[in-house]
Amino acid sequence: MATERQKRIMRAVTATIPRAPFIDAEAIREAARSRHMRSLSAEAAVWLAAVARIRHEHTDYDVLMDDGYDKDAARFFVADDINAVLDRWGAKRRLDPNEAGDDEIADSVEQSFEE
Repeated sequence: MATERQKRIMRAVTATIPRAPFIDAEAIREAARSRHMRSLSAEAAVWLAAVARIRHEHTDYDVLMDDGYDKDAARFFVADDINAVLDRWGAKRRLDPNEAGDDEIADSVEQSFEE
């Protein structure tokens, strides 16, 4: 039986990225349910998890990091690729590469997709 938070996360995934492939949506749901995301709203947790998933699974971000780019530069260079995936997935929101966001939480989400 799903908790109320799990239900809100499921609804947020459907509302935020309605055409995401099942495997990506499941990984995003799992990341959004993680302990370090509990202080966030379901919508914020899903957004951060979706961006992190796309960054690591659908862009050259990890290659750029391996090539010596720092995190901010690598994130900037893949922002258009992330937005292209968000568009394909039916997202109404786009990533703004100039928006800092909550770096500490975003970094912990990133680590869950790097493992």
